[in-house]
Amino acid sequence: MQKTMKSKISFVGTGLHSGKPVTMHIHPSDVNTGITFVRTDITDRNNVIPANYLAVNDTQLCTRICNDAGVEVSTVEHIMAALAGTGLNNAQIDIDGPEVPIMDGSSLVFVREILTAGLFDQHAPVRAIRILRDIEIRFDDVVARLSPADNLEIDFAIDFEDAIIGKQQKTLNMANGTFVRELSDCRTFGRKRDVDALRAMGLALGGSLDNAIVVEGDKILNPAGFRRADECVRHKMLDALGDLYLAGAPIMGRYTGNRAGHRATNELLRALLAQDDAWEWVTCDAKLEHDLPGSDLKTSDFPL
Repeated sequence: MQKTMKSKISFVGTGLHSGKPVTMHIHPSDVNTGITFVRTDITDRNNVIPANYLAVNDTQLCTRICNDAGVEVSTVEHIMAALAGTGLNNAQIDIDGPEVPIMDGSSLVFVREILTAGLFDQHAPVRAIRILRDIEIRFDDVVARLSPADNLEIDFAIDFEDAIIGKQQKTLNMANGTFVRELSDCRTFGRKRDVDALRAMGLALGGSLDNAIVVEGDKILNPAGFRRADECVRHKMLDALGDLYLAGAPIMGRYTGNRAGHRATNELLRALLAQDDAWEWVTCDAKLEHDLPGSDLKTSDFPL
């Protein structure tokens, strides 16, 4: 069944790049309305932005979406991952600034509040996108691919020169709460020299050791260290799930990413959905719905 929120939930935080305070509310929404963002601070033109892969207009440092009136919201990937991973299909997200609050740099806070508030069954079937044949994009040393599979699987590999990260690879079947248990608490990360360069450009002004992992060579600068030994590749998987949910529906297929990021996932969705013979709509029966990422969640699934 499609799901929406049982009640409104709210978040107050700062934007990662602006460092400015932002308030965000997630409201229940009607069947088949999907996920939409509303910029409540803008009233002189259309302020509704669809959470859709075609609305993506920048992927350099995060995923940013924009409507036809030029109204934007950036860093949507962590909240989109939380919605996908908890099986929330319909929601209106009101936000009074241009960036989703970064919170602790993961989806942890979003997931906790969604599960605490609870989801409401809307008595309408979920439609999913089933992958029928391989679609792949490549550029530089980046590879991203979608392949047929019974449900959503994510296989990701990263390779950094910093010894504290190095080469990491992980594969997870995302069915039945895997995201909540295995990925939702994994934070964004960066190298100190890159963070310093971004700040010199007036970016990452809201970033700190409270909302990002910062590494330098063979050291992690966060006093508490990693939450998981392979937290960095797990965060890349989190990002991938959030970016994939901009397809507008759950995906049934295997996503493979090698050094991939927001640009690669968005280009992959554009390539996939432009080819009618590469995918199909599937109306999920109880068996198929059971294997979606947000199905059959229990309180004990939460990592805290």
